[in-house]
Amino acid sequence: MATINKRGDFQWRAQVRRQGYPAQSKTFETREAAEKWARAIERELDIGLYINRGPAEKNTLGDILKRYLDEVVPTHKGADVEKIRINAILKAKVSQLAMIALTPAALAEWRDERLKAVAPATVRRDLDIISAAINTARKDWGIHMDNPILSMRRPKPSKARERRLILDEEQRLLAALDNEERDDHGRLASGTRNPWIKPLVRLATETAMRRGELLSLTWDNIDLGEQTAYLPDTKNGTSRSVPLSMAAVALLRALPRHLSGRVFPITEDSVKKAFTRALTRARDAYEKECNETLTKPDGRLLDLHFHDLRHEATSRIAEKLDNILELSAVTGHKDVRMLKRYYHPKTSLLAKKLG
Repeated sequence: MATINKRGDFQWRAQVRRQGYPAQSKTFETREAAEKWARAIERELDIGLYINRGPAEKNTLGDILKRYLDEVVPTHKGADVEKIRINAILKAKVSQLAMIALTPAALAEWRDERLKAVAPATVRRDLDIISAAINTARKDWGIHMDNPILSMRRPKPSKARERRLILDEEQRLLAALDNEERDDHGRLASGTRNPWIKPLVRLATETAMRRGELLSLTWDNIDLGEQTAYLPDTKNGTSRSVPLSMAAVALLRALPRHLSGRVFPITEDSVKKAFTRALTRARDAYEKECNETLTKPDGRLLDLHFHDLRHEATSRIAEKLDNILELSAVTGHKDVRMLKRYYHPKTSLLAKKLG
């Protein structure tokens, strides 16, 4: 039975006790509001639909995301990226809302504001993380609530990239990655070159391996005689062996062995920075040539990402392997539909096959 106690001029505390259920209490500004809440709780207890909303009222979205970051994210492969995304969300006002007040409308307002600063794909990934944190809280942490993200509109997915290397982009990019320019004191010239990036880029276009897979390669898992590289843990959560072309084997033979045992003893962040800087140098050199020859620059070396090298390599390998199962064994794609997103054949080559 509910009890209502006055605790001040504008404080009425309602308490509901029922055997077999945790005691519930809440404070209101009026007795009428306290009685209304107590009747609602008792009604739910009577028909067996009682839900303890206390944790959802006490915890904010920020609290849930922080706990998710501490307990769940470290078990994920993309933990570093998820950490960055969660920290960005925690800076937004929506993270201060109590879970019980986290409505589709509130998240939609945050979504629209976020879209002013980042691409739709980024917002979709942010929403995925929030949704995963909410589902974890609902299933494992006793925070009873509906997932509001299921009732809101997500930004439309971006068009799948079909970027391949065009014209002389590969040669210009590799030239910009050369580690040869030094000053009179033997120091690297402006825009320091990382000596590991050029072979990394070349191996990426030979094998179609992801950046993370390349950086995780160890010499213990490479058999140059059998022309294979073993990846014990990939993005898909399974292991696979990657066949190596003769060009890939030659690249690996030329690399120095590092004490760490890793083929490329560098970080993902250093790859991102070095690749971006190399593109800038290559584009600047190209535009300088255009100015000297009085020609208009085209779109080469613009909007090129490291991951586009996987698209390029997949398309090149597909020209040698007609069997789609063999191709998927090389690239590691489990879904043929996803593999199709990475295969961008040149129309002229398809025309030649038709005769």
